[in-house]
Amino acid sequence: MTALLALALALALAGLAGATRRERSAAVALARTRHEIRGPLCAALLGLEALATGEHAARAAAVGHELRRAALVLEELAVGRRQASAGAAAAAAAAGPVDVGALVASASESWQALAAAHGARLELDAPDGLWARGEPLRLAQACANLVANAVEHGGGAVGVRVRALGDAVRVEVTDDGPGLPAPVDALVAAARRRTGRRGHGLGVAAAVAARYGGRLAAGPSPRGARLVLELPAAAATGLDPVGRP
Repeated sequence: MTALLALALALALAGLAGATRRERSAAVALARTRHEIRGPLCAALLGLEALATGEHAARAAAVGHELRRAALVLEELAVGRRQASAGAAAAAAAAGPVDVGALVASASESWQALAAAHGARLELDAPDGLWARGEPLRLAQACANLVANAVEHGGGAVGVRVRALGDAVRVEVTDDGPGLPAPVDALVAAARRRTGRRGHGLGVAAAVAARYGGRLAAGPSPRGARLVLELPAAAATGLDPVGRP
């Protein structure tokens, strides 16, 4: 019996050592990947800043915004899920007012190209001065995922409308497609179980909304889908459209 226990302990320790080596190898690979992706992202951002003049300034700014979104996700991947959750709580507590209309109008330059690539057309109604609580990159991340979902799975006329309703600011994204295949909550729950690269857009948008005390819901629509990102309204004094003093 003692020999069997000793053998079992040795096998367990060997398995633990193997797992530790695999974890270390994965951590090294992740660090190398992070290094190799950060370089091109930084170079692309610097190049865009140099070109962001004249008639192409708005589009360059929108593309730069998308690159910063990619960098944000890369950082989260690097620090790990547990640290990212702690960082999310701290960041949400420190979130400030963001002019959602101005943010959506700025980001829409890159969405236009995405819509055109899928044979859809983007229709924008995003007046300035509609302030909500959040962080610019996170809110752009949520809205971009809703637009991409509408363009890829709905198509036709993809509408993006920002409006105030009571003590909330809403971003409504509509399309001409067949509509949602299931309730939003069910689709978000399914996204949490997916390991492939597709099908995560609604989950990302829902997580961003929840981060700032908002929600993602479906609204009534005569055709296609209508997704509503609802955020708590915020007062803004002495801030620029993206929430900086």
